[in-house]
Amino acid sequence: MTQTPDSQRIAQLNDQFRQALGYGTGNNKCYMTQGIMAYSPLQIAEICAIVKNYDDFTGDNDPYGEHDFGSFTYGGEKIFWKIDYYDNRLKYGSDDPANPDVTTRVLTILLASEY
Repeated sequence: MTQTPDSQRIAQLNDQFRQALGYGTGNNKCYMTQGIMAYSPLQIAEICAIVKNYDDFTGDNDPYGEHDFGSFTYGGEKIFWKIDYYDNRLKYGSDDPANPDVTTRVLTILLASEY
């Protein structure tokens, strides 16, 4: 895993955002796909808890050390979560994901089959 000072800062911001699932983290947003929303409210809460507590980062699933992707199995179904970086108008990619003032993070939780 290759980490730079920027990737360390990005990982810190991503962890903070993911662990709060967006609450109190500025303009950042969380989304769930239709496949996830088809689960019961209790199952969705369990899936969100897994995402919030995710810490299985390796060189294979996190090559840049930014903590921006994870996968796990829930109820026999492979689930992904990913964080993308946009400008604050959500029109373009962020020029500097290490700077929260110019970046809106978008966390998406989805079934692997929806990717």
